[in-house]
Amino acid sequence: MKDSNLNSPFRGLGGKLGGTFLFKTAFRSLIGNGLKTWLNVFVLSISFVLIIILQGILKGWSNQAVDDTVKWEIAGGEYWQSKYDPFDPFTFDSSTVEIPAVFKKDLENRKIEPILLTQGSIYPQGRMQGVLLKGIRPDQKLINIPTALLESNIPPLGGEGAIPVILGAFMAKQTKLHLNDLLTLRWRDKNGTFEAADIRVVGIFKSSIPTIDNGILWIPLDRLQKMTMNSNCANLLIKSPELKTEFISGWEFKSIEKLTESTMLLVKTKSIGTSFLYLIFLLLAMLAIFDTQTLSIFRRQREIGTFVAMGMTQRQVVWHFTLEGTINALLAFAVGTIWGAPIIYYMAVYGYSFNMDASEIGVPMADTMYATITPGLVINTMIFILIVTAIVSYLPARKIAKMNPTDAIRGKVK
Repeated sequence: MKDSNLNSPFRGLGGKLGGTFLFKTAFRSLIGNGLKTWLNVFVLSISFVLIIILQGILKGWSNQAVDDTVKWEIAGGEYWQSKYDPFDPFTFDSSTVEIPAVFKKDLENRKIEPILLTQGSIYPQGRMQGVLLKGIRPDQKLINIPTALLESNIPPLGGEGAIPVILGAFMAKQTKLHLNDLLTLRWRDKNGTFEAADIRVVGIFKSSIPTIDNGILWIPLDRLQKMTMNSNCANLLIKSPELKTEFISGWEFKSIEKLTESTMLLVKTKSIGTSFLYLIFLLLAMLAIFDTQTLSIFRRQREIGTFVAMGMTQRQVVWHFTLEGTINALLAFAVGTIWGAPIIYYMAVYGYSFNMDASEIGVPMADTMYATITPGLVINTMIFILIVTAIVSYLPARKIAKMNPTDAIRGKVK
C-alpha cells in the first residue's frame, strides 16, 4: 500500500522540496501581516544596529585608551622601585633610589628612561596649589610627551635662571597658566629642607591620558635631581618595547597588561552597563514578535488544520511558525544594513566627539571616539539575534503540537 503523503508538498522536512515550501509559505504569511511585520522588523533592526555601534564604540575606546597609554606613558612597560606606590605620596621619598648599574648601557642608548618624582607647591596668581614634579630627560624618545621643549631657550623676561617646565592642557586650564608664564615653585630636598625657585612654562601639550596631565609638572631630570639632591636617582624606569624583561633586585616590572588593567576593567564595567540599553530594545522587539506569533496562531487555526490535513506533520507546522518569526530577524538585518551602514561607517571613519575633556573625570578618553567594527562583531550579533528570535518564535508554536486537525479546521481549538 502506498503512503498517501508521498505526493504531499510537505514531505521530507530536510528535503529540498519540503524545506523550500516551508520557507516560501512562512515568508508569504509574514509579509501578509503588512505594517505589523515591518514595525517588528524596524524595532529589531534598531537593536541590531545599536548593539553593533555600542559594542564597536566600547571596543574602539578600549583599543584607543591602551594605544594612547602606551604611546604617551608606558612604552614597553615600567620598572617600579619595590617601595613605590603611585597612590601613596608618602612612598615617593622612600622609593627614590639610585638607578641600577645594569641599565647603564640602555640608558645611554635611550632604551630606558628614568622618572624621578617629588612633591611641590606652585603659586599661580597668588594661590597655592600642590603639584607632582616628574623629572624626565628632554631628549627621550620612548613616549610622546614633547620633552624636547624643556631644552628651549628661556626668554629673559625677568626670569633669568628660571627652571623650564611643561604641563598638560588640563593642568594649564586648572591653574590658569599660559605659555611663557613665570611663577614660583617650592619643594623639599632629601634632607627635608624647603627650597624655592622660579619656573617658566615652556610648553603645553594635549593628551587623553590623565596620569601624565592632572596636577603634574614635567621638568628636566638633571635639574630635578640637583634640586632634590638625589643624584642619579629615580622612582621608576620606562622600558623600550625592544628590550627583554629582566629581574632586578629591588625593582618590580609592570607589563602593559598590568598597567592598563584598570582601564580595561572600566571599559568592561561600562560594557555591562550599556548592555541594559540595547537589551531593552531587544526585549521590546522580542515581545512584539512573541505577541504577533501567538495572535497569528490563534487566528489561523483553520489554515493550520488544512495544512495538517494536506499532509504537513505537526512538527513541520511548528517549524513553519518558527521560520516565520525567525525571518523577522533576516529582514531586520537587511533593513538595519540599509539605514545603519552609513551611521556605522561615519562612527568608524570620522568618530564622535563628546565635547568634553575626559581628563575632568580621570579616565583615558580621547576627544573623538572611533568605533571599531569587526566582521566577528557583526556575525556574532547576527547569530545572537537569530537564536533569540528563533526561541521566541518557537515558544508560542509549541501549542500546535497538541492541535487536533479536525478541531482546527472547525476553528474550535482551545
